[in-house]
Amino acid sequence: MDKLVIIPTYNEKENIEKIIRKVMSLDGAFHILIVDDGSPDGTADIVRDLQTSFPQSLHIVCRSGKLGLGTAYIFGFKWALEKGYNYIFEMDADFSHNPDDLIRLYDACANGGADLAVGSRYVKGGKLVNWPLDRKLISKGGAFYTKLITWMPVNDPTAGFICYKKEVLQKIPLDNVQFVGYAFQVEMKYRAWKLGFKIKEVPITFMDRTEGTSKMSSNIVKEAMLGVWKMRNF
Repeated sequence: MDKLVIIPTYNEKENIEKIIRKVMSLDGAFHILIVDDGSPDGTADIVRDLQTSFPQSLHIVCRSGKLGLGTAYIFGFKWALEKGYNYIFEMDADFSHNPDDLIRLYDACANGGADLAVGSRYVKGGKLVNWPLDRKLISKGGAFYTKLITWMPVNDPTAGFICYKKEVLQKIPLDNVQFVGYAFQVEMKYRAWKLGFKIKEVPITFMDRTEGTSKMSSNIVKEAMLGVWKMRNF
């Protein structure tokens, strides 16, 4: 058991079977952990049905309601470390992250000297597709703002397509991670950087979801904007 992809879900019935089958088709024997926050649309049932096709490599944990992206990943990180995985990935269920890029993120950590590889929209070769102008401006502005406040040398600090070496997650005090939305993504990178781990950005094309509903909210954006100031005290 070498590589685990953690995919948090809430109402992803349109995407979940396709994303699982795509990841399972890749070279490299990726395993998947679905962390489902009580999806009322039957997402978890679809995953359980698929476990008959992938009995050793597809796992699911169901939680009792929407507890937040950050808590889903923290749960998944602890689960992965307990099971002995060496490379742990974050990825969305909605194909905004291209599963083919999992191989490039893995290579950056396994062979490219990175401790943490970030699928980045904002380095040379990175792209945003199907995003309205206002959302692009908010995202790019937020990335610049975060870099300015934290001095962290990461161009896409809110990115959620990531490969961690297990040593990074073993060293970060996961129970002390404070944020649950986009600020969670910034906090994890910031904590890794402050601990001296090497972060490498891998250019990706980020495609806005075509099916299902976005989980973006004003509260998540507000948390990220205020959270970066608190992080400087970590």
